[in-house]
Amino acid sequence: MSDIWTRLSRIVRIQGRGALVTVLDIRGSAPREAGARMIVAPDGSFSGTVGGGQLEWEAIQLAAGRLRVGSSQMCVSDFALGPDLGQCCGGRVTIATELFVDRDLGEIERLAGLEASGGFTCEARYIPDRPHAERRILGNSGEAADTAQPGVRVLTRVERFEDTRYPVVLFGAGHVGRALVLALAPLPFRVTWVDGRPDGFPKAMPRNVTPVRAARPAQLVGEAASGSLVIIMTHSHPLDLELTRAALARNDLPYVGVIGSETKRARFLSRLRDSGIGSSALARLRCPIGIDGIDDKAPPVIAASVAAELLLVSQAARGDSGDAAEGFPQEGTRREENKLLQRGRLS
Repeated sequence: MSDIWTRLSRIVRIQGRGALVTVLDIRGSAPREAGARMIVAPDGSFSGTVGGGQLEWEAIQLAAGRLRVGSSQMCVSDFALGPDLGQCCGGRVTIATELFVDRDLGEIERLAGLEASGGFTCEARYIPDRPHAERRILGNSGEAADTAQPGVRVLTRVERFEDTRYPVVLFGAGHVGRALVLALAPLPFRVTWVDGRPDGFPKAMPRNVTPVRAARPAQLVGEAASGSLVIIMTHSHPLDLELTRAALARNDLPYVGVIGSETKRARFLSRLRDSGIGSSALARLRCPIGIDGIDDKAPPVIAASVAAELLLVSQAARGDSGDAAEGFPQEGTRREENKLLQRGRLS
């Protein structure tokens, strides 16, 4: 999710309180990476995911239960996925459950504004007797006040709240283009969708898509963010060639995919080579597009295949890391917490 604090603000305004669940640390095999987040409301509704399955069910029940009974302290829970939850991953996951109420709205909305304006990095201090972590924006002058009690071990993490969706520039709003936009809608991509036709775009489209109607689409190649994945599938082969030439002329666009056959690829390579495009740039051309082994030409099938390929490319270009949660006081066992929640005695 790229709008954690905006979503949390909405929940707190409507229901009076909400919980932010964060994967603090993983050891061994786990369903999600450190830093994965989920927002839970008192009624058990949620957005985001910390991995699904029994782990996520337990996290939702724990967060919703603490919200319902009015708990005033966050908790950090450590799950051995096999022994505790019967999951086959075999690792351990440490999850923090932070609690927010209406009096926190000022701070929540401040962070939502920073998140919406391009994201931010903060130092988060998890102090056991507090409802939620104390966050100090990094880059500001001054140190965070040391408000923990003497002798209390505090977990400090560097956290990033930013739009981590990978940039995609898609040229063409035909049948396959429309199918691809729908395939990318739930995936971690931010799509700029370009077409020059006046009636090219549908009336409704996913939230992660920005449509751009351009009389000269090739000019937009130069405006694409560095690292963008470029996909070309317009209604015109000459335009496809022009866009491909412009994209390969840049050395910071790692993926240039063009819909078409092996014959189209051979013709494009010949013409691009004649126009002065070097061999190293030509090596970045992907045509046909999509993962190997899927031959169905139906637009939704092509879209699914291309979406899978883009996931592979973007995954190879990024890496995730997390900070350990060793030494942070654990608030009882999972079973003890659930028993207290059922009796309404956990505060």
